[in-house]
Amino acid sequence: MTTTGERWWELVDRARREAGAGDPEARAALLTDWLSRLDVDEIVAFDRFFLERVNEAYRIELWEVAYIMCDGCSDDGFDYFLGWLVSEGRQRYAAALADPRAAAEGVDPDGPVWCEGMWGVASRAFAAKTGESGDVYYQQHAPVVPRSDIGEPFDEDTLEERYPEVAARFC
Repeated sequence: MTTTGERWWELVDRARREAGAGDPEARAALLTDWLSRLDVDEIVAFDRFFLERVNEAYRIELWEVAYIMCDGCSDDGFDYFLGWLVSEGRQRYAAALADPRAAAEGVDPDGPVWCEGMWGVASRAFAAKTGESGDVYYQQHAPVVPRSDIGEPFDEDTLEERYPEVAARFC
C-alpha cells in the first residue's frame, strides 16, 4: 500500500519526467492540472505534503548553497529555491537534505533553480476544480503548517570557502 507521501512524491517525480529537467514552472503547471482532477481534500493533502517538505528543507546549510546557486538569495528567493527543490523530485530532495551540496549536483548553472509556481499549485488546482478563487482556498481550506526557526544567519563572504565545489560551478 502506498502512503500519502509516496503518492505525492510519485506525482512530483512524474511531473519532472514529463515536463523535463529544465522547466520547473511547467512541472508546477502539470501538478496543478493533475490535482484539479482530484477532490478538494486531496488537493489540501498535497498542499500539506508540499509545505511539510519545505519545512523539512528550511535549513541554513541549504540556504547557503541556494545563495551560491542563485547568485544571492533573499527570504522569498529561498522559498522559491525550496519550491524548485521539491519539484526536482524525491531523489534530489532526499540527497540535498543529507548533504546540501547535492542540491547543485548535475544542475545547469545557467538553468532555473527556483520555482515560484510550486507555492500556488494547490490554490490554482482548487480554483480550477471549484470555480472559486484562490483566495477562498487560502481562507477556508489551506493547511496551516508552522515553519520552524532556521537558526543563525550565515556569513555571505565565507560561502565560497565552505562550499568550494558548488562555488566553482555557479560563481
